[in-house]
Amino acid sequence: MKEYTLKARICIHVFLIIVSLGMILPFIWMILTSFKTVTESTQMNPFHLLPSQWLVSNYTEVIRTNNFPILYVNTILMMLWRIFSSVMFSAMAAYAFARLEFPGRKILFGLVLFQMMVPPQLFVIPQYLMIDTLGMRNTIFALVFPGLVSAFGTFLLRQFFAGLPKELEESARLDGCNIGQTFFKIMLPLAKSGLIALAIFTALFAFKDLLWPLIINSDADKATLSSALSKIQGAYTVNYPQLMAASVLAIWPMVVLYIIFQKQFIQGIATSGGKL
Repeated sequence: MKEYTLKARICIHVFLIIVSLGMILPFIWMILTSFKTVTESTQMNPFHLLPSQWLVSNYTEVIRTNNFPILYVNTILMMLWRIFSSVMFSAMAAYAFARLEFPGRKILFGLVLFQMMVPPQLFVIPQYLMIDTLGMRNTIFALVFPGLVSAFGTFLLRQFFAGLPKELEESARLDGCNIGQTFFKIMLPLAKSGLIALAIFTALFAFKDLLWPLIINSDADKATLSSALSKIQGAYTVNYPQLMAASVLAIWPMVVLYIIFQKQFIQGIATSGGKL
C-alpha cells in the first residue's frame, strides 16, 4: 500500500512538473528572444534557443521610442482607482444582496449574474458614448470608468457575506449600530480575504485590459502598457526581439505584485467558494 502511494505521488509530481514547465516556457522564450537579433528570432533552421550574442540594444531602443514612465503611471493609476472603486462599491452591493431584505432583491441580483454572462464587448459602445458625452476622453477617468462597479466582485463578495453568522449583525444592532456602522465596522473587516482576492483580480483584469484603452484614449500620454505594446507590432513586419523586450518591461510589475501578495491571493481563491 505504501509502495502504491509512493508511486502515485511520484506520478503526480512528475505531471505537475511537466505542466509547470509548459507554463513557464513561454516566459523563458520571451526573455531569451528579447536578447536576440531579428534574424535569430525567426530562424528555424538551424534553431537557436540561446542568443549567439546577448543584445541589450533591444531594451534601449524600446525605452527610447516609448515613454515607459508615463505608461507605468497611467497603468498604475488605472489599476489603483479601479481597485478602490470596485472593492468599495462591490462590497456595499454584495452586502445588500446577501444580508438585507428589500423588494426586487432576487431580480436585481439576477441582472448582476446576467451581466457576467454577456460578453463585455457589448458594453463598449454605450460606455464610449457616455464618456464622449461627458467630454472625458483621453483622461484617467475614462480608463477607470468601466471598472467602477464589478459584477464579478459583487458575486464574489456576496459569497463571503452570506457565509457570516447572523448573530454578528444581531449583536451589533443590540449595541446600537445602524446598517452603515454594522457594515463598515463589523462585516467588512471579516471579509478581508475576499476583499484582497477581489483587489488582486481587479488589478489583473485592469492590467490586461486592451480593447478599452485603445478605443477611449488616443493620446500617447494617456496610453497604458497594454495599448502601447499593441502599437509596437507592425502591420506587415514585426521586430520580435523589441516586442519581447517591451513585454518584459511591461510584465515585471505584475510579477512583483504576485510575489508580494501570493499568500493572500491563494487564501482568497481558496475561501471564495463559500456558502451562496
